[in-house]
Amino acid sequence: MPTPPTPHWGAASRRAIVATAVAFAVTMMGTTLPTPLYAIYSSELSFTPLTVTVLFAVYALGVVGALLLFGRLSDELGRRPVLIIALGFALASAALFLLPRSLPLLVIARVVSGIGAGLMSGAGTAAVIDLFPADRKALAATVAVTANSGGLALGTLSAGLIATAGGAPLVTPFALHLALAVIALIGLARWTPAPTQRGRFRIRPQRLRVPAQIRGAFIRAVCAGGIGFSTAGVLTSVSALFLARHLGLPSPALAGFVVFLTFAGMAAGQLVARRLRPAVGIPVGCGGLAIGAGILALALASETLAPLLIASALLGVSSGLCLNAGIASTAEQVAPAERGGVSSALFAGLYVFLAIPAIGVGVLTGPLGLIAAGLVFCALVALGALAVGGAALASARRSGG
Repeated sequence: MPTPPTPHWGAASRRAIVATAVAFAVTMMGTTLPTPLYAIYSSELSFTPLTVTVLFAVYALGVVGALLLFGRLSDELGRRPVLIIALGFALASAALFLLPRSLPLLVIARVVSGIGAGLMSGAGTAAVIDLFPADRKALAATVAVTANSGGLALGTLSAGLIATAGGAPLVTPFALHLALAVIALIGLARWTPAPTQRGRFRIRPQRLRVPAQIRGAFIRAVCAGGIGFSTAGVLTSVSALFLARHLGLPSPALAGFVVFLTFAGMAAGQLVARRLRPAVGIPVGCGGLAIGAGILALALASETLAPLLIASALLGVSSGLCLNAGIASTAEQVAPAERGGVSSALFAGLYVFLAIPAIGVGVLTGPLGLIAAGLVFCALVALGALAVGGAALASARRSGG
């Protein structure tokens, strides 16, 4: 099993952190580039809302598949090789989006993008934490999740702006992403440390073990962060359709901005979470998710834009609080040799939450309509967040935290 390098807080370490964070962000950026373009794809290829949500969800299934197959690969092979492989999948996905468009090809491109994101989610988080000294692990978690959510935010915002500006909206964003992936790949190869020992590359289902001492915290982290991820998934998959069909606002830039608010909020939530203990961060984040779900329900019922924007930002910040607290109470609490597996197990759970509610809303849209399906989803989010937040408070009281 490769031994992660001992971090030294010098110029070389800082360059490695920047290169890793950039690669992380670029990989995640590619996963949200199609978000503001779904209305264009829907018009061009006659997609239904269910088709759009399934197209979104297959990305999440690709993530989970990668985590289950390769979740502990960076613990065995080393961080840098897995980061390079993940970025290679992101590059391949961008290339597939540049080919002549069809639903099967888009599905393949989304799955490939999901595999890259799955590899990067576990290995990237573990790599960033490894590169920071022990007294800066809280900052490490913030950098890791900010690179993750910041990349997601930049992807949807940049694609929306490019599509609104005109000039090949279904081509230019992916050509730009292809170029960024090449630059990030060079940065990884040049500045990130090679593993001190090399393990074997094995493609096989891997049990993502969670050490017994953090299992309770792990369950709470997955549930709290997963509820936040589910809101991001639904907003990502159907907000463009809601804006175009119910508000008469078909602008790709606006669709991208709505989702940008969610993921930018996640990044901002990391800065807030640094000042809170995990025992506080999860209950506060869950309370914010419940309130945000109520505001989102208001936006759907009244068919107005302002509550939608407020809900997107609040849900993002609240998700960021939960996610940062979840990483701090799980991946940061285990030995480096177990960190990749724990990070991968955490993100596998989060992406299951991301996919299933999005598909559920798509299925319910047929008999109920988009607004009624969204209201059902909001009620479930509020109830789930309150339950998880209450469980986290009870656990903190029992442990004296």
